[in-house]
Amino acid sequence: MARSNPNRPPLDHAALERLALRYVERFATSRGRLLAYLERKLFERGATEDTRPDAAAIADRMVTLGYVDDRAYADARSRALSRRGMGGRRIDMALRQAGIDEPLRRETVDSTDSSAEQRALRYAERRRFGPFSRALADPDQQRRQVAAMVRAGHAPALSARIVRMKPGEDAFEPVDNA
Repeated sequence: MARSNPNRPPLDHAALERLALRYVERFATSRGRLLAYLERKLFERGATEDTRPDAAAIADRMVTLGYVDDRAYADARSRALSRRGMGGRRIDMALRQAGIDEPLRRETVDSTDSSAEQRALRYAERRRFGPFSRALADPDQQRRQVAAMVRAGHAPALSARIVRMKPGEDAFEPVDNA
């Protein structure tokens, strides 16, 4: 990737810190995302090794000041994805992409307010699969629906069980994973 504007001077420490402050005031973010943003900005402005400010130190400073909180970010992101009906694997993947470390990811996914079954039913309701559809889907359509649920992070057996439910069937009874 080439620099976007070669006529602009490379960023110094103060300019990079201003960019970091502006970024954290506009977006809820994790330390990993902030660091990736700062590194990208350094690359775009053509920072060299001898003039390159320490982006990791700036990201750490934002954490120390309380502007960036990985735990709060992970909790909020996890709750948002859970409300949309995403499964545990999909939530974990989103947190991994945000640079959240594995112990915090595991803790956050395990502490979501809803169970895997509730999230899967929420996803099925949003997409009108299984008991939330108007008519029973044909086998090809059911396979596509199960695949969509698996991509959303749900277990294949649970996804198949929900998709095979008849329209109007009571979906809010406990669902087994068989």
